[in-house]
Amino acid sequence: MTASPDAGRSFLQRLLRLTGKDPFALAGIAIYVVFALTAVFANVIAVHDPLEILFLPDGKVASNQSPGGPYWLGTTSLGRDVFSQLVFGARSALMVGLSAALVVVVAGTLVGLFSGYYGGWVDAVLMRLSDVALSIPFLPFIIVLAAFLKPNVWNVVIGVSALLWPNTGRIVRSQVLTLRERSYVEAARVSGASHLRILFTHIAPNVLPISFLYGSIVVGWAIFTEASVSFLGFGPSDSISWGFMLQDAFVSQALSRGAYYWFVPSGLCIMLVVAAGFFISRGYEELLFPKLRD
Repeated sequence: MTASPDAGRSFLQRLLRLTGKDPFALAGIAIYVVFALTAVFANVIAVHDPLEILFLPDGKVASNQSPGGPYWLGTTSLGRDVFSQLVFGARSALMVGLSAALVVVVAGTLVGLFSGYYGGWVDAVLMRLSDVALSIPFLPFIIVLAAFLKPNVWNVVIGVSALLWPNTGRIVRSQVLTLRERSYVEAARVSGASHLRILFTHIAPNVLPISFLYGSIVVGWAIFTEASVSFLGFGPSDSISWGFMLQDAFVSQALSRGAYYWFVPSGLCIMLVVAAGFFISRGYEELLFPKLRD
């Protein structure tokens, strides 16, 4: 007994084929790849330690240096290299984004599978939990969590994961409600397959594409949330992130001094990562929802 023909290798082939044809999907994946490579090779790309205080040849602190020479994007008011901070910020962003997306995809998919397949009290309990999670204000919850716990990027991962899994879970549940009535699922029941085997062998492969799609969106949301929390001063002070750079520039009044080289690059990076998730979701609409094709 095999799963639906839309699963597994067939989906992967269609995914790769669509990626090459759709400019939105291609742009989104290209953005993610660039930032991923930047994060992996941050030690090679960065010209200085992001927290190192640099000095001029005369011994003075190299503070507020304009872009040029050894300082590609200038320096901060404390004499730290902006370009190096930008590069290492990609590593922090990738860690937060991928970690949160992984938890959301796993938790949301499992909740949707069990809720949609078993129904009854299992469905009622899981959906009421999702209602509670959806009713909690997103950013205030993350801020309160970061304020009560030690400042750490993992607080953002916990907060994002706790509040965003219902979106994936509800969509997966709606798909499972239809898939469990398919003929190949009924044939698996008749042949004596266990409930778990039916769930993870015959149903799960058909809902994973939607789960991964929501995961790509969560990456951008997690990075945006971490930047927001750090900008508000609730992030760790011993690690570099794009939000930390924005907060540091704001406190140092970089905007009033016209030091755009300090905060514009990090802001653009955040915008690109969030946009990449939207591009991927927009590009794969044709794959996941064939009826939307012109």
